[in-house]
Amino acid sequence: MDRTGCRICVIAIWFLCSSFSIFPRVKAVGVNYGMLGDNLPSPDKVISLYKSRGIRSLRLFHPDQNALDALRGSGISVILGTLNEDLQHFASSQSYAATWVQTNVAPFAGSVHFKCIDAGNEVIPGDLAAYVLPAMRNLDAAVKAAGFSIPVTTAVSTQVLGYSYPPSQGTFSASSSSYLAPIAAFLESKGYPLLVNVYPYFSYTSNSKEVHLDYALFSMHQTVVLDGGVQYSNLFDAIVDSVYAALEKSGGPSVEVVVSETGWPSGGGAPGATVENAQTYNNNVIAHVKKGTPRRPGKELETYLFAMFNENQKPEGVEQHFGLYTPDMSEVYHVDFS
Repeated sequence: MDRTGCRICVIAIWFLCSSFSIFPRVKAVGVNYGMLGDNLPSPDKVISLYKSRGIRSLRLFHPDQNALDALRGSGISVILGTLNEDLQHFASSQSYAATWVQTNVAPFAGSVHFKCIDAGNEVIPGDLAAYVLPAMRNLDAAVKAAGFSIPVTTAVSTQVLGYSYPPSQGTFSASSSSYLAPIAAFLESKGYPLLVNVYPYFSYTSNSKEVHLDYALFSMHQTVVLDGGVQYSNLFDAIVDSVYAALEKSGGPSVEVVVSETGWPSGGGAPGATVENAQTYNNNVIAHVKKGTPRRPGKELETYLFAMFNENQKPEGVEQHFGLYTPDMSEVYHVDFS
């Protein structure tokens, strides 16, 4: 997740991916399965927990073989990530991409529904940014050569935005646009989505004097931002729509956004990081994304909460308190997935 990128927003698959699959189109709010903890339950217990709560979609940050084995026959669809450190290998070697697909996709594809493959997480802008598109192309070719129809995309933070207020003026930053414009064109040509990590919490904490807590929590019942006749009463919609506007300006007018991460910390000592606020935010997200955004009204927004567990190997502070569950699988607070 990115702490600083959301600051520019201060003022203010079964869907796409499954269209390339034999599986039916079913949209749901999923949950990220992070593994940065030394006390987490085994993958088979984790997948059983997903199933017991009716969580039908999962994001896996890298191809953990035990987790993939546990997902066999579960009915849970998966966004499968690659390691950022592998991007240069993917970009420079078609055979490396082919081997990765044969190792991490082919053995499981008959019993696991892969919604997307995510080539890199939050590396644009940055030293690895130039490798993302060639890595995506090589992975896409490898997936097709193996006989599968799985979209290949990447995940970005809102740090890629240069302007986000008002949402209709959303544009990618100068440091990101040279990478994201050709990525947007690639995604547009393939009909693949863009994964975006969206955190109103960090926008709130970076400027709580101007961003009202209720605006960040979906608890505001009046218009806060009026954008050419379009009304915004929550920051989440404003951020997502600014990404849509940036995509439209960058050659990707039909590219769909999948919110690959969003969440709210339940502790860690920072402003607003309470169990009550985290419960309010995540339950409101689940209820809200069915409605779409003002820029895409009525178009349910595929969204993944971050994260399943509190992870003790993440940086100290709020980063360790984004989980819906503690490592002993008890609820931090209740979230209604029905």
